[in-house]
Amino acid sequence: MTNGTATTTGLDARLEAHRVELTGYCYRMLGSSFEAEDAVQDTMVRAWRGFDAFEGRSSLRSWLYRIATNVCLDMLKAGGKRARPMDLTESTPLARAALSPRPDHVWLEPMPDSRVLSETADPAEAAVAKESVRLAFMAALQQLPPKQRVVLLLREVLAWRASEVAELLDTSVASVNSALQRARATLAERRQPGAEASVSDPLDEEQQKLLERYVAAFEGYDMSALTALLHEDAVMTMPPFDLWLTGAGDITGFMTTLGASCAGSRLLPVQVNGLPGFAHYKPDPEAGGFTPWAVQVLEISDGRITGFHCFLDTRRWFPLCGLPLHLEAESDEVEQGA
Repeated sequence: MTNGTATTTGLDARLEAHRVELTGYCYRMLGSSFEAEDAVQDTMVRAWRGFDAFEGRSSLRSWLYRIATNVCLDMLKAGGKRARPMDLTESTPLARAALSPRPDHVWLEPMPDSRVLSETADPAEAAVAKESVRLAFMAALQQLPPKQRVVLLLREVLAWRASEVAELLDTSVASVNSALQRARATLAERRQPGAEASVSDPLDEEQQKLLERYVAAFEGYDMSALTALLHEDAVMTMPPFDLWLTGAGDITGFMTTLGASCAGSRLLPVQVNGLPGFAHYKPDPEAGGFTPWAVQVLEISDGRITGFHCFLDTRRWFPLCGLPLHLEAESDEVEQGA
């Protein structure tokens, strides 16, 4: 192996070591799973091409965050804020429920934990990281101007010093502190639905039993059992449809009418957006077995399910989560991707 090849291989490994945390940062900035991965790939290419000019004035990690920040800010210049259905419309009573899709670029997208949460031995650090990719926090970030988003993430999620953020943004410490104060005030004023979700890491015994009961109720399509698990103000969303429902009555009513084809489904557990979730497979009447339908993200508080968010785009979410694209009817155990 030549010295040049060895150097290239070594640089590739050093850059790749930062991929997960950079993906998490770009995902929080952009609110899109696939735009985040594109942004990180662009960051890696720019870093690889510009490495000879990198003189070690800062750490490699800081330099990569500078590049990633510039990539994200450029992508955000086009405007538009990623949203959840409750950010765009009022809750719809079941009697008026209609499935009206909106374009992909409108929606805040889900992301599997494995792609955005780096392993850490510090429980407090892990808890902050998980909180910062939950749907409610991600939706709140969308309310901030891009540079305030950068400051909030670097200071409060990644625990950078104000001086380090100022250097990254080529600004003053006073400006960074002012941006952080404004960002905090905006988030306090616009508390997002789902912000109260409280899930232990790992799941405590009560939460684990709740999820087991949920799987049994959903797979058995037992609406009485499901009602017992839902908070009275539980919310159900189904991007790309802008419809969202509130309350166990409307949620279970929808599932037995417009959503009746989900009867007989299978659920596989996934970890997504720092919360418990499930890959939802519907019966496949043509091929047999089960076909991908949605990735569900569940919010839990005080022993009840408060949020039930179903992302209905199998072409994207199942491969992203490393999930199989078909389940055999006879299979009780399915090997699941990372």
